[in-house]
Amino acid sequence: MAADDTGRSGGRTAGAGEPGPEPVAEAPGGHWMTRRRFLKIAAAAVPAVCAADALLVEPGWLAVRRVDLRRADSRPAMRIVHLTDLHHKGNEGFLERVISTVNSLGPDAVCFTGDLVEEERHLAGALAGLAKIETPVYGVPGNHDHWSGADFGTIARAFEATGGAWLVDAEARTADGSLLISGSDDNGTAFISAPQAGDGARRVVLAHFPVFADELARDARALAFDAILAGHSHGGQVRLPFAGALKVPYNVGVYDLGLYPTPTGPMYVSAGIGWWYLPVRFLCRPEVVVIEL
Repeated sequence: MAADDTGRSGGRTAGAGEPGPEPVAEAPGGHWMTRRRFLKIAAAAVPAVCAADALLVEPGWLAVRRVDLRRADSRPAMRIVHLTDLHHKGNEGFLERVISTVNSLGPDAVCFTGDLVEEERHLAGALAGLAKIETPVYGVPGNHDHWSGADFGTIARAFEATGGAWLVDAEARTADGSLLISGSDDNGTAFISAPQAGDGARRVVLAHFPVFADELARDARALAFDAILAGHSHGGQVRLPFAGALKVPYNVGVYDLGLYPTPTGPMYVSAGIGWWYLPVRFLCRPEVVVIEL
C-alpha cells in the first residue's frame, strides 16, 4: 500500500493525467477579509452605529432650520426665531449653545411654543437661560409646564423682563405694533381678535398642540394668519427613512414635523430642543427655526 504525500498509508497517488486534490480556497492575496465576512461585520455594525448616533450624537447636535414665508408685498421683512419643547433638565452647557445660536440669528422676536421643563426644580435654570436672549420673547405653556406645577406668575415676569409676554389664551403686540401674537393654552379660539381693516400688522399664532390648527379652521370668523407655530411632537424623536416618526404623542394629528398648509395659514411644527422619556433622537435633530415673514 502506497503512502500519500502526508506520509499516511492507505491512499493512492494520482496517476499521470489524473487530476490531483483541489487546493484549499484562500482569499485573494491571502487576506482574511472576504466579501461575505465584510458584509456580515457591516450588518452587525449598523445597529451599533445607529444607536451611538441616537444616544450620543443627535440629542446635542443642534440644527438651524430656515422657513421663508415672505409674501410679495411692500412690508419690510421680519425675522422670528421659533423655539419649542426645551424640556430643560439642568444641562446648562447645551442651553447656553441654544441661546447663543438664537442671538447670532438677530431675530426681531422669539416665539416659544411650550414645555420649558418637566420638573419645577429646573424652572429657574430654564428662565435664567431665556433671560440671556437679546430680543423680546413671547411664549405659551405646554402640557409639561402644567404638569410640573411651575408657577406661571414667575414665568410671566421672566418673559416680560425680555420685553415679551407669557400668553395664556391672550394676545400681545410687539413694541412697534408690526406683529400681533396670539398665544393659545388650548381653550378654544375666542380670545383671538378678528382681523381689522387697515391693520397692517403680521399675525402669528403660538400653540403647543399642532391640532390647534384644526380649531382655527373651524372658527366661523374666517381667521387668517401669516404663520402658525407649534411644537409638542418632537418630530417623533426617532424617524425612519420613508416611514417618518415611529410614534408621536396625542394632539399631533397629521402634523408631526415641518411646514403644512392649513385653511388659516402656513403652520410650522418644530422638532424642538429637548427630549422626553428617553434621551434619544434619530434622523430628528433638535432645532432652532428661523421664520422669515
